[in-house]
Amino acid sequence: MFEYFYNEILRRTVIAFGSLFNNISVKHTDSSGNVVSVIKVPLAYGPTQKFLARLEQVPDLNKPTQITLPRMSFEFTGLTYDPSRKVTTTQTFTSGLESDGTQIKKAYMPVPYNMEFELSIMSKLNDDVLQIVEQILPYFQPAYTLTVELVNNINEKRDVPVVLENITMQDDYEGNFTTRRVLIYTLRFTVKTYLFGPISSATKDIIKKTTLSYISGESTPTPSRSVVYTAEPRAIKNYTGTVVTNITKDITTEDTLITVNNASSIVASTYFDIEGEEVYVKSVSGNVLTVQRGMDNTTITSHLSGAEIKSITTQDSDLIESGDDFGFTGLTS
Repeated sequence: MFEYFYNEILRRTVIAFGSLFNNISVKHTDSSGNVVSVIKVPLAYGPTQKFLARLEQVPDLNKPTQITLPRMSFEFTGLTYDPSRKVTTTQTFTSGLESDGTQIKKAYMPVPYNMEFELSIMSKLNDDVLQIVEQILPYFQPAYTLTVELVNNINEKRDVPVVLENITMQDDYEGNFTTRRVLIYTLRFTVKTYLFGPISSATKDIIKKTTLSYISGESTPTPSRSVVYTAEPRAIKNYTGTVVTNITKDITTEDTLITVNNASSIVASTYFDIEGEEVYVKSVSGNVLTVQRGMDNTTITSHLSGAEIKSITTQDSDLIESGDDFGFTGLTS
């Protein structure tokens, strides 16, 4: 039932969440309002209790530096299923061509899960922690949408909402002279992410030829007449970059005759790509082509002398990219 796979989705989401808060600074000013220092607040992954225990276990006031404040820490605290975002379990989708354009991947629809995070802000000065909080809260009303590349081998990017659930604060100002004061603000977030299952190849599942048979007459072992229609996908533009010849005279949108510098390799009943317009060659007379313009709903445009005429062959059909338009080659027998 189970097979090994690891899409690193939880890890990517944790990193993306932490990146939201890695560029926060605190400024200190003098009595004249001049900035005397700018402190970039350090951010670390780990529980708040770890830093508090460090303060409580070594309360030596003579130690030059026990811990640097202000600082922030965040922690992944929980994972729960979100039924409100559930989609059809068995539905699949295809995506993500390989770099060579020959492989298409498929995956089942993702499963929605909520990741719980805690962001803790620790400071000695009240103004420092207020500066940090004010740099965060305006972006959450109560959610901030974060784009995360969840599965890189199918180029799957999702907009993941980060929801601010609540804020608590703690001010430990009571105690004796050996107790250090620590202001702690805790912000709790919910990140609505998606978990994908194993990714497999979908190339072998792509339908590349369709045959439809019609039989008329009585239903007998030898019907009186049958018609068979066959359709295969065909590229409507050049992918290989093969240039056959060039135009020698400007053509307008109304022209159906194209003069080229060498038509020796061009035959009738073939398709060509002229600057994104697909044309069908009806006949060839010397270096003059009689064509049908704007095939397969491509745009008919004017072309200047010297424009390249590129071939459209079966090699181009094999390189049709996912999402591109294509035509059909129909046969009747």
